[in-house]
Amino acid sequence: MILPTKHLSPDRSLIVIGGEVVSFLDEPKTVSRVWEEFLRARSRAGRRAPVPYGWFVLSLDLLFILGVIEFHAGRISRVGT
Repeated sequence: MILPTKHLSPDRSLIVIGGEVVSFLDEPKTVSRVWEEFLRARSRAGRRAPVPYGWFVLSLDLLFILGVIEFHAGRISRVGT
């Protein structure tokens, strides 16, 4: 689930999804804005494995637990920015 496995493609692993999410956090953004940018980027890249919203939220949880992102005033941002 967190890392790719024999039964889970890298496009669906939380660590890869989280890496994509962090790439959109050049400034503090709402969760819905990051979700929209994430979906747009994935559709342009032609990724085959769709990512449900719940899986996206789990990647945010993972990033928060790892101390990569923070949540303030309704917006998420990278730690230290």
